[in-house]
Amino acid sequence: MTTSKTSESSASVPLLDLQALVVAVRRRRRLWGSMALLGLLVGMAVAVLLPPPPSAVTKVLVAHAEDQPNDTGTLIRTDVEVLGTTRIAGKALQSLKSSENPAEFLRDYRGTGLTNNLLQIDVTGDSDAEAVARAKALADAFIADHVGRMREAAKAEAKALLDQRDRMRDELARINKAIGNRSPESERDPKASAGIESLFTRRAELNSRIADFDQRAAEARTGSPKVIAGTQIVDAPRAVRHSLPKAAATNAAIGLVLGLVLGLAVAAVGTVVADRPVLRREIAANLGASVIAELPRRSGRLWQRRRTRAARERLTAHLARTLGGSAEPVSLLELGCARSTSVIALDLAEALAAERPVVIIDGLPGPQLAGRRPKPGDITVVSGERAAAVAHQERRLGVGSVAPGTAWTDLQYLGTQTVLVVRAGRGSAAWLHTVARQLSDQRIPVIGVVLIDPDPRDRTDGTLWNGLHITLRGQDEQPARQNGGGTPPATAGGTPTHAVQAVGEDRRQTERLPMWASGASPALGAPPGRRLGEELRAGGRVPDSNQEAR
Repeated sequence: MTTSKTSESSASVPLLDLQALVVAVRRRRRLWGSMALLGLLVGMAVAVLLPPPPSAVTKVLVAHAEDQPNDTGTLIRTDVEVLGTTRIAGKALQSLKSSENPAEFLRDYRGTGLTNNLLQIDVTGDSDAEAVARAKALADAFIADHVGRMREAAKAEAKALLDQRDRMRDELARINKAIGNRSPESERDPKASAGIESLFTRRAELNSRIADFDQRAAEARTGSPKVIAGTQIVDAPRAVRHSLPKAAATNAAIGLVLGLVLGLAVAAVGTVVADRPVLRREIAANLGASVIAELPRRSGRLWQRRRTRAARERLTAHLARTLGGSAEPVSLLELGCARSTSVIALDLAEALAAERPVVIIDGLPGPQLAGRRPKPGDITVVSGERAAAVAHQERRLGVGSVAPGTAWTDLQYLGTQTVLVVRAGRGSAAWLHTVARQLSDQRIPVIGVVLIDPDPRDRTDGTLWNGLHITLRGQDEQPARQNGGGTPPATAGGTPTHAVQAVGEDRRQTERLPMWASGASPALGAPPGRRLGEELRAGGRVPDSNQEAR
């Protein structure tokens, strides 16, 4: 049964939550926005500090003897590759009377096939005049090489045809000689007459083929002038003018896009690797407690400060109503938001001070509370070492931290129940599980979670409903209230004070079962409601339906 339920729960959790990924990447907009801006600035700087070298361009019309209307560009691609050879580069340098290495000169120019017969040559140089001269030399060298190759091909073809014609003429001479040497008596012999007839047939065939080879050789020789006349420079070499504003804008746009893409990729990969929950539902599920309020991390813009102040007042009033009738000491434990937690603690202490004096026990690692300058009428703030000197009639409000490095055994002296103040995206899922497990081990129930810096577009539900826990909490608080409220423990060298005894023997006998609001994390096994229900059923303590409804 347990194995099947575990497999079902693991199967329901997606391998990659796209909604959480999008929200986390959007929250890291400073990262990818900064990288996009950096790419834009780098692109502009490259255009200004590294301007392109002087360059020239020319276009050459290339004629081929094998030109076909359906050619796919094979011939012009061959011409581009021929242009990029050391032979062409060497001939161009020779015409320029330059001692530069042809292999190095190859890096200063390139050819591009625009159409099947149009070749563009781009050349760079130390100056515009040098670039133009190089482009002219390359175009002339390529045309000379191309025409020379076409001529050689035509000559080779004509020579092959003429050689074949000469061989046939030799054979024709032998046949004519054989026909002239025949004797008159051979005309009366039928076999000799057949042989003579075949000689005449072969002579006629040779004469025809010789005439054909003569015609083909003449056509091969006349085809070369067309190629020579068709291959020429159609666009004279000219210097290319570079516009600095245009180059800067182009490079800036390219840098902006590359920086944005790289920033988004880094943000996405970092989000997946870090596994820091940002949605309300994820934080509530990992901590096993509902999100009871949300507050921005900063005051925000001028027109948002009023709304932020109202949200802070609502949170203070809600916590004051929730904690006002409880006799147990309460703590505010922060994760990644010590400053916001200290402000909430001061506001809550002022609200609770209307009923009876309140003392804030500062357990934060920084000087957010204890290091401030008190003003007349402010709430008293003491450090953990001085908590034992606090009067018993004063109510204590502990403020601590559950960040990595926390002394977990000291948390119970700050308060027997707590409100977690968590900054969204601050702690990893594994650490949230650790916090929930440690609070459960310390028997510190979590009243709720105050989420700091939530995503404004988060529409997920951060409420965990478990009526059994609510009922048990009401039953569990009754003995403490009946015993006169009791005085919460203090931290004096890490040892609980005599105030612990005020809770009463009944409270010790009804010691809390595993915490009712901090165990719904998947890392803790079964949800706390299921575990607690099984324990109650085993002990015969199952509340009735009316208590569950309350």
